[in-house]
Amino acid sequence: MFTVRESLGTEFTFLWPWAFWCLLILPLLWSLPYLRRRARHQKAIQYSSLHLLQKSGVSSGSWKTHLRSFLLSLATIGFVFALARPQWQEKVADVSEDGIEMIVAIDVSPSMTAQDFEIGGRKVNRLEAAKKVTRDFIQGRMSDRIGLVAFAGRPYLASPLTTSKDWLIGDNGVGRIRTGLAGGGTAIGSAIASAAKRLDGREARSKVIILVTDGANTAGELNPVEAARLAKTLGIKIYTIAVGTPGTHEIWINGRIRQMGPSESYDEAMLREIATIADGDFFEAGSTDTLEDIFAQIDKLEKSEITRETRIEVEEWYTPFLLAGVAFSILVFLGDDWLFRVFPSA
Repeated sequence: MFTVRESLGTEFTFLWPWAFWCLLILPLLWSLPYLRRRARHQKAIQYSSLHLLQKSGVSSGSWKTHLRSFLLSLATIGFVFALARPQWQEKVADVSEDGIEMIVAIDVSPSMTAQDFEIGGRKVNRLEAAKKVTRDFIQGRMSDRIGLVAFAGRPYLASPLTTSKDWLIGDNGVGRIRTGLAGGGTAIGSAIASAAKRLDGREARSKVIILVTDGANTAGELNPVEAARLAKTLGIKIYTIAVGTPGTHEIWINGRIRQMGPSESYDEAMLREIATIADGDFFEAGSTDTLEDIFAQIDKLEKSEITRETRIEVEEWYTPFLLAGVAFSILVFLGDDWLFRVFPSA
């Protein structure tokens, strides 16, 4: 199982926006000094002089009176914003992929050096084309565990099963696949058995072998059809891909060039039977483009199971506004004792 956290966007919002209706009280706060002045005009007690009172307080029309209203307004705004529950909301998705485990088994026998493929208009041999397409295929499989087996007269492990795409497509993976390291001949049965051994006992939802070859089985002690039946019992699916074009081709054997005739082509009937037994499919590729299309088809057939769970993560931001409201309220409360005392003007 492979899980990634995907952010779908962040926004600042208010959970209870109706609280802003409370701001309608602000005009009343600002009208308090005016209402106080009118109330002072209706004196209940007559003084012969207001000079002493004026020295002990502030007049109802002074800047200090307006300052009190301003601080009280700020306190109200702080409390209203806190009540509205400001918060950062991030919409995220947990994407879980139940990946597939697969082995790509590539033929590295001398016949794979036949240069009947092209990449970007340049002539390349079959092995180069197979490696290029395999790299592209691996990069598109985000959560799968993939291994590489190369084979000729015997199989060898080019890369163990791993989810590291950099490892697989680099010198430690596909870069290790080359001719001349596994003897002569083509041991298809042994290659299937080697790949199946790597997948045996794994708890993946699906286990797959992709076999790329241009020849018939000419080496190894295990019959390819029997190997396919063994893979079937282990719950492994096999896709077989035959590469190459008809005709006579030049190939390299022990540093020398020799002619390879049509009779040395792949065994289509055997490859079809292997795929049928192991619930896979058989493909033929006579060009790099065709090989890419085949891998694209396999990519669509063997899709990982994706589970997406979307949720909203919330970070509350009412605390700063609440503290601001409390702070301004304290200033007003303290100021009422020594700064904002109001006495009528003379």
